[in-house]
Amino acid sequence: MKKEIHPPYQDCAIKCVCGNSFVSKSTRKEILVEVCSACHPVYTGKQKIIDTTGRVDRFKKMMNKKEDIQKELKKKTADKKKKEESKKNKNKETKVKETKEIKTKKEN
Repeated sequence: MKKEIHPPYQDCAIKCVCGNSFVSKSTRKEILVEVCSACHPVYTGKQKIIDTTGRVDRFKKMMNKKEDIQKELKKKTADKKKKEESKKNKNKETKVKETKEIKTKKEN
C-alpha cells in the first residue's frame, strides 16, 4: 500500500439500536447499526420486528383495506345474485299465471 493515500485504520466502536456495543477496526471512529448478533433473529431464535419508519403498520393497514374491499365485493355480488333470482322467480310466477289465465279462457 502506498503511504498517505489511505485513511487511517483505527479502533472503531460499533453500537446497535438494541444497546449492544463492541470494538472492531475500521477507517471510521464509530458505526451505528440497526441489527447486531445480540438482537438478530438468526442468532437469538426470537423474531423481533424492527420498524423505524412504520412500514409494517402501513402494510397491515393496506392488507386490512384489501380484505375489506374483498368482503364488500362479495356482499355486492351476493346481493346482485339474490335480486336476479327474485326477478327470475317473479318472471316464472307471471308466466305461470298467464298460462293459467289462457287455459281458463280456452275452457270458457
